[in-house]
Amino acid sequence: MRSEPSGVHTVESLTDDLRELGVEPGDVLLAQGSLRAVGQVKGGGRTVVDALREALGPRGTLVAYAATPENSDTSRLDREHTAGMDAAQLAEYRASMPAFDRLTTPVSRSIGRLAEEVRLTPGALRSAHPQTSFTAVGPAAPAVLDGHALESHLGEESPTARLYDLGARALLIGVDLWVCTAYHLADYRADPPPSRPYRAVLPTADGGKEWVPFQGLDIDDKHFPQLVPVVARECEVLNGRFGDAECHLVPIADAVDVIEKWLIAHGRQPKN
Repeated sequence: MRSEPSGVHTVESLTDDLRELGVEPGDVLLAQGSLRAVGQVKGGGRTVVDALREALGPRGTLVAYAATPENSDTSRLDREHTAGMDAAQLAEYRASMPAFDRLTTPVSRSIGRLAEEVRLTPGALRSAHPQTSFTAVGPAAPAVLDGHALESHLGEESPTARLYDLGARALLIGVDLWVCTAYHLADYRADPPPSRPYRAVLPTADGGKEWVPFQGLDIDDKHFPQLVPVVARECEVLNGRFGDAECHLVPIADAVDVIEKWLIAHGRQPKN
């Protein structure tokens, strides 16, 4: 294993990094993190995705979190975008919000470029949720993405539960060990936080659009940094480099299980 970052990375060198890290052909892999942390790559983000797919092989499936939190009138991003608007400006902003289209709506810039590169990969599919979609390419993509219920942002009727069921792992690229969206499944499995109203813009049958209200859990990741020693101690986390990026390879089901136990031990009661 290289001890220091160096040079311009290629498909071949990045694939070697992934294999040394422990990514195996046939894996279902949730890739999440920073393209910039990978360093200088010949061909940019497309090369990074190509390397991930090469390491996974034809039987493997690459997954990314493809969220669009802007499609909301209650999210943090919405509050940032609408701060200081008067009533007329706010109404115009709401009216101009495009409906979510799983085929064409770009991944939020707040999520990072890696997920958008996966979404744009030929053959990639995407789940239907207008705020917390996932995208995937590979033979397990339909099994991961189908049935993403509006009320289940990251719960049992979402790709996080399918990743758990399929024994997927998360590759966290250049980010801390706590930065894994799939951990939220544990929030649903311990006594869930209260629900709250959401709204999103969805297409109508006649080609128009409408704001659709729904209920979902009021989840956040404020407790996630506390989980780092728990996951590191109790899960078989593999650490290494992908290009210049320090990475963690985490078994999702094991991590969700230990986080659920931690939540219960810290006051969250088990779900009946």
